[in-house]
Amino acid sequence: MSIILSTLNARYTHASLGLRYLLANMGDLREETQLAEFVIGTKTTEIVEQLLAKNPKIIGFGVYIWNVEETERVVAMLKRVAPQIKIILGGPEVSYESAEQSIVKQADYLITGWGEVTLPQLCKQILQGPQPLMKTHVGVQPPLNDLALPYSLYIDEDIAHRTLYVEASRGCPFKCEFCLSALDKTAWPFDLDVFLAEMETLYQRGARLFKFVDRTFNLNIKSSLKIMQFFLDKIAAHPDDPVFAHFEVVPDHLPEALKAGISQFPAGALQFEIGIQSFNPEVQALVSRKQNNEKAADNISWLIEHSHAHLHVDLIAGLPGEDMASFGRGFDQLYALRPHEIQFGILKRLRGTPIIRHTEDFGMVYDSFPPYTILANRVIDFATMQRLVRFSRYWDLVANSGRFAHTLPVLLGDSPFNRFMAFSDWLYQNTDATHRIALDRLAKMVVQYLVQEQGVALAAAQDLIASDYAGKQSKNKATAAPQRQAMHLHA
Repeated sequence: MSIILSTLNARYTHASLGLRYLLANMGDLREETQLAEFVIGTKTTEIVEQLLAKNPKIIGFGVYIWNVEETERVVAMLKRVAPQIKIILGGPEVSYESAEQSIVKQADYLITGWGEVTLPQLCKQILQGPQPLMKTHVGVQPPLNDLALPYSLYIDEDIAHRTLYVEASRGCPFKCEFCLSALDKTAWPFDLDVFLAEMETLYQRGARLFKFVDRTFNLNIKSSLKIMQFFLDKIAAHPDDPVFAHFEVVPDHLPEALKAGISQFPAGALQFEIGIQSFNPEVQALVSRKQNNEKAADNISWLIEHSHAHLHVDLIAGLPGEDMASFGRGFDQLYALRPHEIQFGILKRLRGTPIIRHTEDFGMVYDSFPPYTILANRVIDFATMQRLVRFSRYWDLVANSGRFAHTLPVLLGDSPFNRFMAFSDWLYQNTDATHRIALDRLAKMVVQYLVQEQGVALAAAQDLIASDYAGKQSKNKATAAPQRQAMHLHA
């Protein structure tokens, strides 16, 4: 096999859409190209041994923020034990600020941006000559209709055991400065009929869990409705064979036609990821985020009250100009809307994103190692930022897990952010841990906190936890598999 396309996924259940796009567009080199996916945490020697066993001449790596450090170790070992193999890098992590990256220095070639056209061209030059003169190649962005779609490359094992990532469009018209999509000029749609034909084939092969990676699913309502109707037709034809779809939606754009479609989905069939990020208009303006907060809040309330969609809503701590008080108000405002999950994220300075322009004015200090998380800024010092990091982790364990549904309202009272921050500080002081807290131990700690710090009677606190355990067991028995998977898409 002449060419291997490889990456290290965050976990086994993630199947790389990017690698499959590259393979689908290799043209006459496709027959001598194959995929090799690994999972972060795998021993470097094992990865290198498996790659070399295929006797490749070229290995291309997809490099992302979550795998760059481990991928660099793989590249370094390959260059030591098999220096004759040409290493090509691509992916968002190496497409920007490339010159300063040690992984790029160790590789033979780099493709920045889109790779579907440029990768096969580069491989032909390496294999057939004349040899490339330049190390860095700017990826050619073709019209989407010129790309071969990759969905037939999901094998039966992928369909049976992994999340299938799909996209009906690429790009984003918004300019939120913390996001790489801020560099896009617009959103480009694939031919919808061709795309849905591919989805039909996947469905007929047994696919039931579809995660759309489109940044702006609900911008073109006509297309959104057509895609949703595809899934509604499947549900109507086979109500006992559940199908599940995950979409990222713009929070302040939910016209009546879209609401009508959403309201038809049964429980366990639909999940929305909704980026609020901040409710502070001044902070939104600083990071070029255009959002009608009133409409966004109204739409989240409507979805909770009038649909069965599972809502996963994002906030980001550490944005320039947002202090603890402002973030806490936004958190309380979002919690009052009752989304199923609040994803409490900490700002990361992704390579290439325009947010770097605020570094000096707002004293933004980021970790120099991936994932480049903010460590401090002018209004949130390092110690306070670490409190927020622990809050985020504990919020996942207690709130987003769904294991403490009865207990959580008592824990939070009428001041959710401040009350949970106090609990977070106490839990860390009494466990010195943010990971590997067993559920039984966590439940005991919650009871202890309610009794010692909030004055809840011991029997009442134990009854709350007991009702959560009973409710969780009952829910687990009654909930369909796609719904269970949906709850953990972002775990």
